[in-house]
Amino acid sequence: MDLLTTLVDKGLRRESPTREEALAVLATSDDDLLDVVAAAGKVRRRWFGRRVKLNYLVNLKSGLCPEDCSYCSQRLGSKAEILKYTWLKPEEASEAAAAGVAGGAKRVCIVASGRGPTDRDVDRVSATIAAIKEQNEGVEVCACLGLLSEGQAARLRAAGADAYNHNLNTSEATYGDITTTHTYADRVDTVQQAQAAGLSACSGLIAGMGESDADLVDVVFALRELDPDSVPVNFLIPFEGTPLAKEWNLTPQRALRILAMVRFVCPDVEVRLAGGREVHLRSLQPLALHLANSIFLGDYLTSEGQAGKDDLAMIADAGFEVEGTDTTTLPEHRADALAGGGCGGHGGGGCGPCGDGDAAPETVAEEGADASAAGKARTDLVTVRRRGAGTELPPNA
Repeated sequence: MDLLTTLVDKGLRRESPTREEALAVLATSDDDLLDVVAAAGKVRRRWFGRRVKLNYLVNLKSGLCPEDCSYCSQRLGSKAEILKYTWLKPEEASEAAAAGVAGGAKRVCIVASGRGPTDRDVDRVSATIAAIKEQNEGVEVCACLGLLSEGQAARLRAAGADAYNHNLNTSEATYGDITTTHTYADRVDTVQQAQAAGLSACSGLIAGMGESDADLVDVVFALRELDPDSVPVNFLIPFEGTPLAKEWNLTPQRALRILAMVRFVCPDVEVRLAGGREVHLRSLQPLALHLANSIFLGDYLTSEGQAGKDDLAMIADAGFEVEGTDTTTLPEHRADALAGGGCGGHGGGGCGPCGDGDAAPETVAEEGADASAAGKARTDLVTVRRRGAGTELPPNA
């Protein structure tokens, strides 16, 4: 396919595809899917080999959020049955992080619900960062605390944070349809503040919210322009009790095409397979490793993921290897630019513990009797497992 040959050549040269080429990837047929994966896999291997970086989420504060993001189970007015608790103590967060590091995680992502941190919250998170780094030598810490105020990114950097996550989630044109309590521009500003403070920027998207192909391409090109070092690709988990509870729009094949498009647009960036992969990719998860070079190990913020031991087995069975702490994730040109305060992409200057199957969370299944036709989302095969709901499971245990 001439399209794929062109995209591979561009990816190996770190060149951006055209918008039309990116749209064409999303429009490819299921018959061509393996060719698309193989082509994007060549670009992935050029910049990241067969390494898979493991990331581990620690949810410092769950629920109780004043924002109205339609996709989020922690949103204002959410009726989703999730664990809700206020700030974990530094030693509790460090203990939770250690479980992920023991499983091979190289980066710990510490997350707190809310619009953004107060200065007191930054002090609290700074103590948590110190506790995690003291106990786990060589681990990277990424903070995800919402919208940042002036000077907060620099304080987190001084406390030892390596990165900051704040996702764009969807296109600027449709952002107001999913959130009204802050703007797309607010999110861009926070990512830029993190970059200006010397933090590695992590910013991605959520697919499956009813967006068009054009919206997906728009947000990925916006991310390329913003130039984060890591792009998490989340697939909507339609929690009951949220406005998007009935949005079952993804098939495993479409999820793979989306990942391939992201890889072609962001060839030398860490593309992370994030929330919802188990729900929507299901048995095709190993194919996604040919596109993404990074995954979350174990559980997410309010939903269960695949058991950590199964993640590790999947990586090994697919012929990939876990990236060690002694290896630099980013290609040399990006890593050097980041160390020097540059953006990396132009040559200068996004969860709880690893699931072990012991918890017995309530299972929620959507009815999908009319969705069994080829090419339709099979909601009858999908379950959303709410982490800890209806159990005595303590936070991050």
